[in-house]
Amino acid sequence: MSTPQFTPVKEMSYNQALAELESILQKMQNNECDIDQLAAYTRRASELLGECRSRLTATDQELQSILASLENAN
Repeated sequence: MSTPQFTPVKEMSYNQALAELESILQKMQNNECDIDQLAAYTRRASELLGECRSRLTATDQELQSILASLENAN
């Protein structure tokens, strides 16, 4: 069986990355993941999780900054 081809994470929206992560998790939970592809899917899930976490952190920081500037304006 061949190694799955993945879209680069940086080219994906947050929702696309999250959907792919959920799909991989479902495959693993349902034993649909071939043992030969398990490492590739695990690496991919880790990459997707890291990117989603990074984007959430960046968004949180931006929102905190916006809220702080709104509070300072008052």
